[in-house]
Amino acid sequence: MSSSRPALPPSVADAVARRDARRFCEAILPEVSRTFALGIRVLPGDLGRAVLTAYLICRIADTVEDAPGMSPEAKGPLFDALIACFDGPAHADAYPALAAAVTGEPAHLALVRHADLVFAWFFTLPPRTQAIVRRWVTEMAVGMKKFVFLYPLGIRIQTLDEFREYCYYVAGTVGYLLTDLWHEHSPAISAARYERLRERCRGFAEALQTVNILKDVAHDARVENSIYVPEQLLREHGSSQAALLVPEREAESRGAIERLIRLAWADLDEARTYLLLIPRRAVAIRLFCILPLLFAYATLRDLTQSSAMLRPGGVVKISRREVKSLLAAGTVLVASNRAVRWLVARVRRRAFELGWV
Repeated sequence: MSSSRPALPPSVADAVARRDARRFCEAILPEVSRTFALGIRVLPGDLGRAVLTAYLICRIADTVEDAPGMSPEAKGPLFDALIACFDGPAHADAYPALAAAVTGEPAHLALVRHADLVFAWFFTLPPRTQAIVRRWVTEMAVGMKKFVFLYPLGIRIQTLDEFREYCYYVAGTVGYLLTDLWHEHSPAISAARYERLRERCRGFAEALQTVNILKDVAHDARVENSIYVPEQLLREHGSSQAALLVPEREAESRGAIERLIRLAWADLDEARTYLLLIPRRAVAIRLFCILPLLFAYATLRDLTQSSAMLRPGGVVKISRREVKSLLAAGTVLVASNRAVRWLVARVRRRAFELGWV
């Protein structure tokens, strides 16, 4: 495996050359996630910085988990070393060299191999905020490590309960992390409101994760050697993980997918309730939450009507025009619970495209 550093976009390369932690984090973010880049940018002050650095650290863990061709014995110490980075700059400064053999997409590799800059920006956060991020990212990394060792030849989820456990580690933890940060940094989130949000934050995050898993079934199986559709469900419908992408078994595999689609719809409705519980005066937090939620509703609507995700190279993706329309409508309507309910119901039925975008 090559340990050479990947080519960087000019803005990222310049931040690296200047050893500018803030500029690096802001420049690499849209390279590793356009959807969350939109929402993170609207969060103010320490809250925005906390969510930015937490997201990037989670992406580092995710890149290690997904790295093709790496054994559990190689990945395990990288999860441990990532957790140790929270102990101080010396550990963070050492991480890029330890992770030099990680493989993956160029932008994700650039992030991993400049993890020291991410932690340099993280260490400027208030201590209580650092503790929140550390707690939940550690929980995530421990869970990822567990599944890497559980399935050394590639993740193969066996049961629906195991699917839920996996989604908790890689996404539910993020729901708790974000909710704890909302309470820490927003005066609008009272103790009582925080408790109500915490009851639903796992569903909010896991809904987004389930939709991502469903749209990427073929890509995950062929490129990352990971199958998250439970073997139990596939066998109940006359298919199997070995036959997941076999054309002659598409109808049977689709039956198992439909069970996960129903699960995702239920979780998305929980996610909508989570959004509506956020006080309207916390508009930046609501805006952060509504954009991925609307995109997930639109994507799941299309997944309900398609089997493309079960075909090699198949893509279920909402149109660029609908993305722009949801961005515009969500931004305008986010402060009204009634308007949000209307918009979600409308997106569930059919593509939402404004004539002027």
